[in-house]
Amino acid sequence: MRVGLVCPYSLDVPGGVQNHVRDLASELRSSGHEVSVLAPGEPDDELPAYVEVVGKAVPVPYNGSVARLAFGPRVATRTARWLHDGDFDVVHLHEPLVPSVSLLALWAAEQPVVATFHSAIPRSRVMSSMASVLRPSIEKISARIAVSESARATLVQHLGGEPVVIPNGLFCASFARAQPRPQWCGPGPTIAFLGRTDEPRKGLAVLLAAFPGVLATLPDARLLVAGRGSEGVLDDEPAAVRRSV
Repeated sequence: MRVGLVCPYSLDVPGGVQNHVRDLASELRSSGHEVSVLAPGEPDDELPAYVEVVGKAVPVPYNGSVARLAFGPRVATRTARWLHDGDFDVVHLHEPLVPSVSLLALWAAEQPVVATFHSAIPRSRVMSSMASVLRPSIEKISARIAVSESARATLVQHLGGEPVVIPNGLFCASFARAQPRPQWCGPGPTIAFLGRTDEPRKGLAVLLAAFPGVLATLPDARLLVAGRGSEGVLDDEPAAVRRSV
């Protein structure tokens, strides 16, 4: 099949949706499908050849984070051209309610459309307003996917329907082959935090604030932090905490 994947966020910036799109594209290609990815951002030699960058991404506050989006007539024209030239059997949009490339692709698509919704925003006036305005366009979507039960609840609340929950994928073989690191196999328990360290909504600050209480009860406990983000996240933490992280 010829599959067109559309990501609303810049692929040159780390993020869960971006990783989902890139991993899905890789797996589809390894299964023999022809895949093209459309996303905003800056031209980047490190991006795969099957990625087409459309429009400069502009940082916009969204859902407790900062999303890099692209919108406007020029981006819409390039998106429509990509859809036409791609001659796709199916177009898979991610976050089509976000005012970016996925929404423009939804408006322009004449092919069958599948959409995956990632956000969980149970109470959002913006989402409610956009859903009511975009409802006719949403009807073009042949299949709706939510990556979690909370994302599904958001989708049902604002758009109705019966979306299917398909969680974000994992490369299970990589985890199955991984060997424990001796330095993290001590007698005490280890707490692992995996996520962007500079993203407040991911909760690292909450975990660090609670960690002294953990150490008071379990002195041998250690905290393993892994993820992208700025350096120096531990600079303001007590020495006892820094020694155990």
